[in-house]
Amino acid sequence: MELIKTLLEQQPLMALFLTIAIGYLVGEINIKGFSLGVGAVLFVALGLGWFAPKSVPSAMVGTLGLALFLYGVGVQYGKQFFIGLTSRAGLQANLIALTGVLSAGAVSLVFMKTMDLKLGYALGLFAGSGTSTPTLQAAVATLGNDDPAVGYSVAYPFGVAGPILFLYFAFMILKPKIQFPTGNDLELLEIVVRNPELSGKSLGDLMTALPAGVQIAALRREGRNEPASPNFVIAENDVVLAVAATKEALAQAGAILGESAPGHLVKDRRHLDYLRVFASRPTVVGRTLGDLDLPGEKASILIQVRRGDTDILPRPDLVLEFGDRVGVLAHRADFAAMRKYFGDSIKGTAEFSYISIGIGMALGFLIGAIQFPLPGIGKLSIGLAGVLIAALILGKLRRTGGLNWTIPLSANLVIRNLGLTLFLAQVGMASGPKFVTTVTETGLVMLGLGAVVLVALVVPILILGLFVFRLPYDEVAGIVSGACGNAAILGYANKLTPTDRPDIAYAMIFPGMTIVKILFVDIVPAFFRNGS
Repeated sequence: MELIKTLLEQQPLMALFLTIAIGYLVGEINIKGFSLGVGAVLFVALGLGWFAPKSVPSAMVGTLGLALFLYGVGVQYGKQFFIGLTSRAGLQANLIALTGVLSAGAVSLVFMKTMDLKLGYALGLFAGSGTSTPTLQAAVATLGNDDPAVGYSVAYPFGVAGPILFLYFAFMILKPKIQFPTGNDLELLEIVVRNPELSGKSLGDLMTALPAGVQIAALRREGRNEPASPNFVIAENDVVLAVAATKEALAQAGAILGESAPGHLVKDRRHLDYLRVFASRPTVVGRTLGDLDLPGEKASILIQVRRGDTDILPRPDLVLEFGDRVGVLAHRADFAAMRKYFGDSIKGTAEFSYISIGIGMALGFLIGAIQFPLPGIGKLSIGLAGVLIAALILGKLRRTGGLNWTIPLSANLVIRNLGLTLFLAQVGMASGPKFVTTVTETGLVMLGLGAVVLVALVVPILILGLFVFRLPYDEVAGIVSGACGNAAILGYANKLTPTDRPDIAYAMIFPGMTIVKILFVDIVPAFFRNGS
């Protein structure tokens, strides 16, 4: 064992990546639907740090990892975050989440005063119950020691498992009625125009009479298919190709227009065919669909955008992102020009601009270094939260001139997961010896305190969301996920309620609550340092 310890301490980077590998193996262990996931890296790191204290890599590794994680989150959720700050539903959801977060913070401070708990341990319990590694980093930086990592590691398991158990029991007891989606694919329907009142009207006027979400993609007249145009005048017996997210909406459109005519338009591809291409060219990514000028000698129309695993109806204000798969109705002779226009490279799903991420990260560190005066406290800098703030702003802008701030979803996930993993491994290895000593001295006391702080975080959100504001269960599940901040909780919420509401609520809540948590651990020490 001494030989292994010596080897690890002589090769800290080897020890770091060995910790990551073992941590992910442990994280994949599934016990009745529950697993630690990436959080297991922290516990493996604690053990290795205790076993080989001198194997800890530079703190710069953890700082870089967390900065990458925060930047990825901000760029992805920037638009949803600012919508949450301006919409009534978003403000309500953020208020509910804020109540839970501040409740958890208050309880952790009560424990510090009543149980003679170190300030660092209390702030660590607060960060761990919300599984917020950025908060942990901020607390460590503010106090200048690793005490918060001890409380964090004790509370973290409750921060992951607790919300999942609360969501499960709330679902079983309340049995909420949720309309489960049948899939993400768009529906198509060919309809023969039989309604004489529509003859002579433009296609643009016709669209206003159709159900919301229904679009006319193409039209067939006298054996010839053509892309839909708002100025096209409808005649009786024309065949239109309608697109919508649900069969019900298409059925309503069919009742308004006439009758279905399967096969008339889709089977004949001489004049109009379907092409799907990857959006990978920087000149089109970051632009709205309304700004695109599709190439080719014949008219064409964009009818579908597939992002990740979801099909999206094209809207003029929809911003194209790297890796989007775009569905176009065009003449076959124009396919080559269409592929060249969009780029059509699968590499676009993993590539991003190093110029944009370099500028964005630099701006974030600059914002974090600015010191703001606070009355009664002194000067305060927000540290790595500056990276998150800069990324949120850039994520909302999407594009500035010729510079794309967006990162393809697949690449974003890699950056975030790698960054979070590096941080957990480094901070866990650094605090391993102190963690073991603390748990040995306090026994189950710290574990119990971590559980109580978690209850103070989740229960107010469930009560306010479900019983006071009477929000849908799936939306409340998203608020809980965003306030707690762990992707495993969001994943479980999506299993219970596979709608888009948990994801939307998480996107509106998570960035703001992360900033609140960081500010909490930055400001509180100014009042309680003397009592720590």
